[in-house]
Amino acid sequence: MMNRRIYAGLLGFFSPFLLLFTLWRGWRRPPYREKWRERFGWGEMHQDRPLWIHAVSVGEAIAAIPLVHALQTRYPNIPILLTSTTPTGAAIVAQRLGSAVRQHYMPYDTSAAVSRFLKRQQPRLCLIMETEIWPNLCFWTVRFSIPLILINARLSQRSLRGYGRFPGLFRPALASMTAVAAQSPEDAEAFKSLGASRVLVIENIKYDLPEPVDALKKGRVWRQHLATRQVWVFASTHAGEEKIAITVLEHLRVHWPHLLLVLIPRHPSRCDAVEAELQAAGILYALRSQHDEIESKNVFLVDTLGEVMDFYAAADLVTVGGSFVPVGGHNPLEAAVLSCPIIFGPHMENFRSIARDMLTAEAAVQVDDADALEAQLEHWLRQPEDAQEQGKKALAFVQKQRGSLKKIMQLLEELDLS
Repeated sequence: MMNRRIYAGLLGFFSPFLLLFTLWRGWRRPPYREKWRERFGWGEMHQDRPLWIHAVSVGEAIAAIPLVHALQTRYPNIPILLTSTTPTGAAIVAQRLGSAVRQHYMPYDTSAAVSRFLKRQQPRLCLIMETEIWPNLCFWTVRFSIPLILINARLSQRSLRGYGRFPGLFRPALASMTAVAAQSPEDAEAFKSLGASRVLVIENIKYDLPEPVDALKKGRVWRQHLATRQVWVFASTHAGEEKIAITVLEHLRVHWPHLLLVLIPRHPSRCDAVEAELQAAGILYALRSQHDEIESKNVFLVDTLGEVMDFYAAADLVTVGGSFVPVGGHNPLEAAVLSCPIIFGPHMENFRSIARDMLTAEAAVQVDDADALEAQLEHWLRQPEDAQEQGKKALAFVQKQRGSLKKIMQLLEELDLS
């Protein structure tokens, strides 16, 4: 049976190959070259004992922003260290928070890298967003007497099965955590079944999105630029969803020739492949990074980071990506807080409780396939007042659900963070 000692030994043995992999990935994808030594725990030494938040990528980083602001208000004299795993996550942190936090890449979960990182950064608290369970990290935070709390914790059925295959490895890791703040009762039961000793249901911190003042301003600018065109935003798309978007757009343009599709791939690195699909379909498109004119184009391809909410603010209709292919969906709340009428597909496993609650409150519409997506969009284009009413319900839903952040801060009050 796999336990932490065996796990740590295997990772230690394969560390040279991990280095080669890191260098190879940096060669293939240049953003991964930056600060690559941090992935092995190296970096500047600090003795200011920060509050450490780990947000693996873009979605977690955005969700962590209200938490950062709350911590800065409650503990103004304690610095904040925010780690990420992906360059896109790091870019969002830099864009949204700038010098307000100290940034670092999360080290690989080898004993050497994690212990080195903790010695050099000396955090007084570790808050991990969502579903990052690293056995060596859990072990070494206990050794260094650092409280570790899993925030906004969720477990898909796939993750539950995966962790459940290695009880000797993950049960002690979860049992060692100071607390697990789960998104839903179902998530709480899942973590308990895996061995977590203290589990609280605090719902989803993503409901506590800050008022999107900047997005609303930028959205108004885009609306002025787009004049009277109807705007359909299909955001955070994955492979296979762009083809759906193109097909639906071509059908809708028969009756709405001026409809503009704002297409935002989840990973900008995929934009070359998306461009190839648009070209093959004979679609006229503009590229965001090139500042192309869009008046005569059918598609606006957004190949930049951090602008999803700006385009949501300019949208008449919104479709959430990752939900029409088996990815698990992406966060619909960013569109909801901007009063957008929202459609998502059948695959919302990553946000199952949010999706379920939104559907119950009639704050979103779920469809099964491209034909149903087209039908719903057509209905809203013909009856824009219905779309506007749907958007109002989405905003009201978010406003009603807020309060998780306050509960998390109450949880932290139990700890001595002075």
